[in-house]
Amino acid sequence: MNKYYFYSFFFFVFVIHAQQVLPEHERAMVVDEILSDRFNNVLPGLMDAADIDMWILISREYNEDPVLRTMLPSKWLNARRRTILLFYRNKQKKTIEKLAVARYNVGANISSAWDKEKEPDQWKRLMQLIQERNPEKIGLNYSQDHNIADGLDKTDYDAFMQRLPKALHKKVMSAEQLAVRWIETRTEREMILYDQLVDITHDIIAEAFSEKVITPGITTTTQVEWWMRQKVTDMGLETWFHPSVDVQRSSDHLEGHLYSFSDRPDDMIILPGDLLHCDFGITYLRLNTDCQELAYVLRPRETQAPEFLVEGLKAGNRVQDFLTQNMIEGRTGNEILAAALKEAKQAGLRPAIYTHPLGTYGHSAGTTIGMWDAQEGVMKDDGENYPLNKNTVYAIELNTTITIPEWKRDIRIMLEEAGFYGEDGFRYVNGRQKELLLIPRVKQYQGN
Repeated sequence: MNKYYFYSFFFFVFVIHAQQVLPEHERAMVVDEILSDRFNNVLPGLMDAADIDMWILISREYNEDPVLRTMLPSKWLNARRRTILLFYRNKQKKTIEKLAVARYNVGANISSAWDKEKEPDQWKRLMQLIQERNPEKIGLNYSQDHNIADGLDKTDYDAFMQRLPKALHKKVMSAEQLAVRWIETRTEREMILYDQLVDITHDIIAEAFSEKVITPGITTTTQVEWWMRQKVTDMGLETWFHPSVDVQRSSDHLEGHLYSFSDRPDDMIILPGDLLHCDFGITYLRLNTDCQELAYVLRPRETQAPEFLVEGLKAGNRVQDFLTQNMIEGRTGNEILAAALKEAKQAGLRPAIYTHPLGTYGHSAGTTIGMWDAQEGVMKDDGENYPLNKNTVYAIELNTTITIPEWKRDIRIMLEEAGFYGEDGFRYVNGRQKELLLIPRVKQYQGN
């Protein structure tokens, strides 16, 4: 039985929002606890693996490095003035220093290492800290291949290099691998929370795609989109993109892929016999979800979706399986994409795969497995050279095209679910859709 709803002969009950949404103060406590764990137990190993013993992040207020933003404590909504963070890893002593070249501590984890009264020049103090530690490699956040790892702006890079002693210039290198690993790596506790986030996301979709929200012949796709947006706001959460709801029906023809992303008409009235699709995600506890699911609007006297749509969803699930079984540690996104597409096509499917990393950001850093307009593989600057690593989360996003003789047309079965790749291989964070949501959920008919 599908986890998103329960059937009853005489009534139905929605199981909505079983997960508690924490008040702001408790959220802040969780965020800071997770951040402390990541600094103390994740960062040292990442620095060792990247072979960087000093990592320096520099940002100015309202122009924050995307990586630095994820390191700020819960009470810091932005950097302050010029914020400089310095992490020094002594592998021999198994220690890590977390310092801020700032007038105050950056939360409970990063200690201030600058007394302006003793040394008025912030840059000079930074150089003192570097020379005192004499690192082997100095990592800075600049990158051609990963946008999230390219947060150091030119002004601060130039100022840093101008003040860094010439003898140390040869030690400066891109910290892109370290930055991406920091962004993509999830801890055990984060994954416990992630299950709750995706469960909330599923619950909101289940409510949106129900007779509580949709009255066929009256409700429009735009109204459902704004209902979802308002629901998230009312729950004290946020969306990281505007929800979308679209319709495929027997009287239409199949549009190009761009239609799915930007060219959908607004205010389409939802009708019986429609196949509904949504794209929806939330932000909570500094993590993001991204989910696409399908619903069918029952015609009069129908109590279940047509078999051709049921089989269509199964075809979409098969494409998911071809993708996830090819997610193997060390493979690049292009390698995974090529293998999955080949196997799916050999099975008679017509797939398109455009799976992206998911986590601290919605379109996060890590392995990119195709794009909707790059089914032959992505270019280097889109993350092609980056391998699949353990303890990472992905939006398993894809579609398959199916032919429906009854409708005399092709349609796309578009799906997206959060998936985790860890020590035991791949798993869905909170399950995946294997049955169509029905609108209404239950309809009882008596007589002829």
